[in-house]
Amino acid sequence: MRVLTLAHRYVPVHCAGAETMLHSMLRALAQRGHDVQVVLSAQGGQPYELDGVKVAPFVSKRDVFAHLPHADVLISHLMNTPRATFLGGWNGVPVVLIHHNTFEVTKRALLTPQARVDLVVANSQWMADDLHAWFAARDIPPPKTVIVRPLADPGEYATTPGDRVTLVNLRQMDRDPGTGSTMGKGAEVFWALAERMPNTRFLGVRGAYGTQMIRDLPNVEVLEHVAHDAMRDKVFARTRVLLMPSSYESWGRVGVEAMASGIPVIAHPTPGLRESLGDAGIFLDRDDTDGWCRALRTLAMPGPYKAASRRALARAGELAPGPDLDRWCDAVEHAASRRLTGVR
Repeated sequence: MRVLTLAHRYVPVHCAGAETMLHSMLRALAQRGHDVQVVLSAQGGQPYELDGVKVAPFVSKRDVFAHLPHADVLISHLMNTPRATFLGGWNGVPVVLIHHNTFEVTKRALLTPQARVDLVVANSQWMADDLHAWFAARDIPPPKTVIVRPLADPGEYATTPGDRVTLVNLRQMDRDPGTGSTMGKGAEVFWALAERMPNTRFLGVRGAYGTQMIRDLPNVEVLEHVAHDAMRDKVFARTRVLLMPSSYESWGRVGVEAMASGIPVIAHPTPGLRESLGDAGIFLDRDDTDGWCRALRTLAMPGPYKAASRRALARAGELAPGPDLDRWCDAVEHAASRRLTGVR
């Protein structure tokens, strides 16, 4: 099976959660013996191959047409969704869309004129429920949907935790140009905690997108953007507690990655984080700075930390990626069979 994927950027250059998830999914297809090609729309450079996935950086808007005639299935996400549905419809290629968020602009892309959507892959149960409710409110049958969560293989991330309180992606509240929504990863919370807890060592990691809030405090170290395959050694091996005070998370893969090492996660209770972290998450409103300080002081004590760490490891064990990746590969192969058998 020949798989063509449209993405704006890709790992290891751009290691946001959506791209890290996409690579794990495409890698699984390559491991099944399929020919997997990614064509980028915003990242230049030289062609490269990663884990069996062949990546063609952007040269021109016509790049995709060199690969489209040979594709058995077309996969896309984020801002390439409208183009993928159009190209699939006009060229008779089944289209699989990976659905990462609940924003109106993303949903409307599923209804573009002459769109072809054979399968939508939601990254969580709450996302799938939200999408189906959106279609039901318009009295439109929803597309076929499967759930494939952005899970992390513990073998790729597990390590001995360090001594830092960490935030990955120092994005402050700003307006997302793609969705028009205002959101942030909680950099304001991170810096407020670091200022109020001068004897605690903090670690901030620059994110792949958004306006990064960088300050200079003696108890804070800031790392540049870290590639997905370096997170274990550069971030989790130095982290004792992970902070996720995001205003919005459809899932929150970095929390799952951290729990593979038994690292407790304190998070704002978005629907996605509640689903991903489960009972292992320590949930506090992102505006409750006093509560976050109390939680960090509690986790500084050996007994509470060990208990929270055990819960994190248990949750990580529940989130083994194998079944989700098998479901993903089966669903893509089934979608591609429509092209291979000539079914529209």
